[in-house]
Amino acid sequence: MSHPTSWHRTVLDRVPGGRDGRRMLVVSIIDKTGTGLWATCTALYFTYVSGLGLAQVGLLMTISGGVGIAGAPVAGRLADRLPLVRLIAGAQLMRGASLLALLTTDDFLLLTLFSALGALPDRAGSVLIKLYAARLAGTERVRYQAIQRTTVNIGWSIGGLGAAAALATGSTRAYGLLLIGNVISYAVIAALTLRCAEPPAPASRIAATSADAPRARPAGPWRDRTFLGYTATDAALFLDDTILQVAVPLWIVHATTAPVGLAPLLLVLNTVLVVLFQVPLARFAATTQAARRLLGPLAVLFLLGTLALAASATGGPAVAITALVAAVVALTFAEILHATASWELSVALAPAEAQGAYLGVHGLAHSSQRFAGPVLVTGVMAAGPLAWPLLGLALVGAAAAQHRVTRDRLAAPEPGPEASSLSVPTATVSE
Repeated sequence: MSHPTSWHRTVLDRVPGGRDGRRMLVVSIIDKTGTGLWATCTALYFTYVSGLGLAQVGLLMTISGGVGIAGAPVAGRLADRLPLVRLIAGAQLMRGASLLALLTTDDFLLLTLFSALGALPDRAGSVLIKLYAARLAGTERVRYQAIQRTTVNIGWSIGGLGAAAALATGSTRAYGLLLIGNVISYAVIAALTLRCAEPPAPASRIAATSADAPRARPAGPWRDRTFLGYTATDAALFLDDTILQVAVPLWIVHATTAPVGLAPLLLVLNTVLVVLFQVPLARFAATTQAARRLLGPLAVLFLLGTLALAASATGGPAVAITALVAAVVALTFAEILHATASWELSVALAPAEAQGAYLGVHGLAHSSQRFAGPVLVTGVMAAGPLAWPLLGLALVGAAAAQHRVTRDRLAAPEPGPEASSLSVPTATVSE
């Protein structure tokens, strides 16, 4: 691994968007450091501090996750009408306020309400940051997103390590301190966000002439069958997140002879690979068509990863460990390629006059996967090892369907600056 100073010089000094681009990266790393502090112990806080039972904790997190799904489309709609920087800062402050409110009560209904209110701006914030990056970075949006994902993973790692150190004290007071630490991070990033300049809004599309009318796009994302089909297939492809975060640790415990201590090491492996390869692999999505071509290798990686998970349950510890490492490597590279392709395709498919609304609807792909994904993968695990390759084939089908559903829209000639989904024409991402 390169020295941190070298990484800073070769990556951060060339961040698209200049000073505001770098400042938003600082916002991301502080945000995820704070979130890493809290996310690690959320369920434990409700158990040991609030005194909720296991069923209550599960119900609370399910309800809040379901409510949070609405945050993405609402945020996208607002972003087409209101200043983006203020919306981002407002969402950050709402996240902090709803989290701080958890300290005021141990009542199950109130805790569920506050958690649900916090899930809305949490899901909204992801879409708003994506819009900000798309508008700020322009033609280098894929590279900017790759750098941002790298900083996000670094932030998660720092927060997770901090939470582990605090929880090692064995004191229930540590849970409250971790919560407060996350609240402070929201206040800090809101202040930093307000120092960022408002990015240029995407150029309005020229009104279609009568000759162009048959090719005009639907009035909004909910009437755009191509975009809805793309979003539905993308929800399936986001399943790599749940497989890595939820399924792999449970599979190790319940179906393999691998040591339980392998689970956190595999999560570290995932993080390290993302940090090392997300930016270099962004070059393979230098254009919209290049991003679409990534769906082929993405499908292969999904199939290899699920085959390896099935193989991990067929032998002794050595076989299990080898197969699990292979599965995590394959699924991590699938995560990297999908993040790159999804970023570019979702922006390219969104018309300028409704960019926020479109990306808000696309945000449902990740939110709905986070809500339904755990139920799906636990069902696959219950069905036994052979169910993993079947899931892999289903994901291959989703990738193929996405490749097909976007073909006609993306096969059209690249639009000029006036008609692009951004205020600048599509261009190659430079290294």
